[in-house]
Amino acid sequence: MANLTTLGQFIIERQADFPYAKGELSRLLRDIGIAAKVVNREINKAGLADILGEVGTTNVQGETQKVLDVYANEQFIAALSAGGECALVVSEENEEIVILNKDVSKNAKYAVAIDPLDGSSNIDVNVAVGTTFSIFRRLSKEGEANINDILQKGTEQVAAGYIVYGSSTMLVYTTGCGVNGFTLDPSIGEFCLSHPDMKIPRTGHIYSVNEGNYVHFPEGVKKYIKYCQVEDESTNRPYTSRYIGSMVADLHRNLIKGGVYIYPTTAAAPKGKLRLVYECNPLAFIIEQAGGRATNGYQRILEIDVKEIHQRESIFIGSTDMVLKAEEFMAEYSPLEEAANSKTEEVH
Repeated sequence: MANLTTLGQFIIERQADFPYAKGELSRLLRDIGIAAKVVNREINKAGLADILGEVGTTNVQGETQKVLDVYANEQFIAALSAGGECALVVSEENEEIVILNKDVSKNAKYAVAIDPLDGSSNIDVNVAVGTTFSIFRRLSKEGEANINDILQKGTEQVAAGYIVYGSSTMLVYTTGCGVNGFTLDPSIGEFCLSHPDMKIPRTGHIYSVNEGNYVHFPEGVKKYIKYCQVEDESTNRPYTSRYIGSMVADLHRNLIKGGVYIYPTTAAAPKGKLRLVYECNPLAFIIEQAGGRATNGYQRILEIDVKEIHQRESIFIGSTDMVLKAEEFMAEYSPLEEAANSKTEEVH
């Protein structure tokens, strides 16, 4: 039997990648891994326990909160608080920042942004869901952490990752030194290295976009979708359309097989719908580290200024050649100046 490398062992072995850290980041990543195991356990028994359905409240995004959304949020915040390496958390489920000011965490060096359960509406139909997280070094050196500690560009992330809860549960993360994937072995309760040094193919044959919103898309996206559907042997078209409705699941498939995921602006969401801080930025960091590309159709995601913790953005992410081709269509049919004017009109 081949020797297994657990997540904990792997993190310790890679500690040399962080000469400025003294084990804090390693412990923080392990804390996230522990919470992921707890959440995975509850998701796996969702059909047998009273944790399906809604809690009767909405989050800051105006979305109805599912029971498991709230549970996952509580578990990740509790793990980060108990671990003592995180001073501040931003979550999709909390309107304001969550300051962890226990004695063990008030002087912690890191801030974490997290979407505890992406795609939770899929759970009751047994479709994969996920978690995304992003880690930053605190900017504030003394006293209580504050919102500026998390309002940093994606280029400043020290680590990011996602967990996909599907037929198997995987944790995929990067610290800026490549991307590695770990599969949860339920027999021993450990994440084990299963996908070392993950690389996204330069191109692929899958495009992922919610075509139900086609009439509301920018012209550049419409033209690109038609391009994907036209037969052309030289470019291996037509492409295959695959859209799960859980961003983590769609990105995970495209990371392994090659493809592009697009969530553009629409008439109803002129600034985009996905959240920059805890959805777009961590996934963009991972995809870039795997050799792919992530933009909003015009600008690199990781270089976008962050002004609000729940800031929204559009995204074109995946295999480099496919994203570049989509950007060509955006430049030709939905130029940036025109898009900016359209957004202004929608606001007014």
